[in-house]
Formats: sequence, C-alpha cells, structure tokens
Amino acid sequence: MSEAAGETANGSEELLTRLENGVLWLTINRADKGNAIPYYVRDALIDAFRNAHLDLEVRAVVLTAAGAKHFCTGADLTVPQPPRGSRPAVAPERPVGSAVNMMRAGFQQLMIAIQDCEKPVVVSLNGTAAGGGSMLVLAADLVIAADNAKLIQVFVRRGLIPDAGVAYLLPRVVGMHKAKELVFFGDDLSAADAAQLGIVNKVVPAAELPDATREWAERLASGPTMAIGWAKKLLHDASELSRHDLLEEEAMLVEMNSHTADSGEGVASFRERRNPEWKGW
Repeated sequence: MSEAAGETANGSEELLTRLENGVLWLTINRADKGNAIPYYVRDALIDAFRNAHLDLEVRAVVLTAAGAKHFCTGADLTVPQPPRGSRPAVAPERPVGSAVNMMRAGFQQLMIAIQDCEKPVVVSLNGTAAGGGSMLVLAADLVIAADNAKLIQVFVRRGLIPDAGVAYLLPRVVGMHKAKELVFFGDDLSAADAAQLGIVNKVVPAAELPDATREWAERLASGPTMAIGWAKKLLHDASELSRHDLLEEEAMLVEMNSHTADSGEGVASFRERRNPEWKGW
C-alpha cells in the first residue's frame, strides 16, 4: 500500500483510504445513510485490515466516518447481498444455513480482521455507533470519542439478539452484568458514560477529534510496531488461554521480539542514553 497524497476511494467512494505518516486512515463515507455498511464496504474493510496486518508501511490504523452525526449504524440491509455460488432452479431462495453462512462470512469476519490485525487500531468516534457499528468500537484497541458521540446496543429495539461478535466483546470490556444491562434495555450510552465503563479511552470536543486522533495514531505509528502488535496478541489471548499456555506464548513472543531491529535499537538507545529511533520491524 503506497503513500497517497489525498483521500482516494477503495473500490467506490463509500470507503476512503489514506496512508499518511505510517497511519492508514479508513473513513466510512456514507453519511447520508447513517454510515451503515453494505456488504461491499464491509468486505473492503475486511481486506483493508488484513492487508494492514502484513503491510510494513502501515504502522497504525484509524477507523472513522464522514459527517458529525453517525459513526456507523450497523449493516445496511437495504442493499441486497448477491448470492454466493449457484443453486438449482427448484431450490429455495434462502435455504437452511443461509443466515449462518452470511454471519460467518460477514461482520464476524470483520471483527476477526480488526482483532487479529497486529497493528494498533484506533477508532475515532465521530457520532452514533449502533448495533454492528458498536462492534467496530469494541473491537478496536483504542477509542477517542467526540463529546456528542454515543453507543447503542440497538438490537433489542428491533427484537433481535446481538450479532457481529458484540456478545463476545462487550462483557470483556464492561463486565457481564453491565453488558446485560446495555443489551437488555438498549439505552443510549453517552461518550462520557462509555469512558467511565472503559469502552472509550478519551473524550474530546467534537472539533478537536481529528487532531486528537492524529496525535495518538502518529505516536503509535512511530513506536516499535512489532512489539505493540505482539503485546496486543498477548492481551487478547490472556482471557482465552490457561496461565500455563499464556506464559508459554509470552516466552515465545519475547524470544521472537528479541530478534527484531527495534528490540536491538531499544537496548542500544538505553546504553547510549538517547531516544530510540523505531523502524517498525
């Protein structure tokens, strides 16, 4: 992924991408649709996070959206998803298992792509995140929110259960009882309250959000990228693995990290009493 001077569209004008100072900026550009995500924008986001994972030029990722009202209101169900594969003429339009396959290939894959990306992912929360849009917030590593932003576990208002991996992510951030409260009632959660619960790291006035996001993102992008990525993996795995298995993984990642250029630079800069110059590998 090469450096771009300005914002360019990824396949369409509905997902804007920009690589600047090591930061990949991803902007959902559907303000007139509440920044709801149709299948093709979802798939483009999945590809973007998977590519960022491998791209040495990308050292941090920012996900935000156009406009000042909505960050993302979930999936855009008004845009029909094309059928996958062929089917006999007599087969039903939606055979048993269709919804399962759609979930597995859709927003669940987007959650996995964000979580598995070893580059730090920052959400710049410019407005309302509802339903599947709240997953994007919960899956991120860090969240900076405008003071007028809010999150809504809107599923119950539509008679639905949480999807997009929300039921996996939410209790890990806020605890089980609070997660149940948010999901069962579906009430609006302000940016300030989200910060108190640990969903949001920092709340700033809306006008200051771009600069505050850039400051954090570029600071991350100038850090020891591989060490940050492996630290992210350890922290994620800490709630999944046994103590024995996590310590084994820790030992292996420490070994791997010790052979990076940045690890050598960290030791050298300490000995030479100077600031380190991180390369990202």
